[in-house]
Amino acid sequence: MSTVKLNDVRLSFANALFEPQKVQGQGEAKFSASFILPPNHPGVAAIKAAMKAVAEAKWGAKAAETFMALKAGDKLALHDGDSKPQYQGYKGNLFVNASNKSPLAATSGRPYAGCYVNGSIELWAQDNQFGKRINATLKGVQFLRDGERLAGGGVASADDFEAIPEAAGATEEAASAPAGANTGGNPDPFA
Repeated sequence: MSTVKLNDVRLSFANALFEPQKVQGQGEAKFSASFILPPNHPGVAAIKAAMKAVAEAKWGAKAAETFMALKAGDKLALHDGDSKPQYQGYKGNLFVNASNKSPLAATSGRPYAGCYVNGSIELWAQDNQFGKRINATLKGVQFLRDGERLAGGGVASADDFEAIPEAAGATEEAASAPAGANTGGNPDPFA
């Protein structure tokens, strides 16, 4: 397992943060959220590096081959937002869905779908009777700042919140290229 902190990302489907929900009415109800990231967000490189690490830990010498098959089947934690054209805010971006069985407490009407948050997720490789994939577990969400609501409705005013120190809103520096990154020749299957 590998923990990734996502700073200053957009939150979607926030209603499932406080009330567990089933995916398309099936399976066990879980607390969950979707984090939307622009393609150049530093969190994208961190997620890719973490997915590579959990794949290598789980599948060893078969990691690259397995990773490519999972990628082709959209069974990785990081998804292309263009695959969700019906949802506002996804087009041109990437997203991560993360869930957990443990509840979070709702406070002050935030966070909400469309606001910006800091999130913590844990990536892990699944290989069991339900198939192979790389999943994300939701560890926590911290409200950072307001954004345009994705599901309509009004946005709280700045007077409704306490000030956040400027350092809290800064994004992490981009992660350096992982070992074995493409330097020409064969393309990196984890890129």
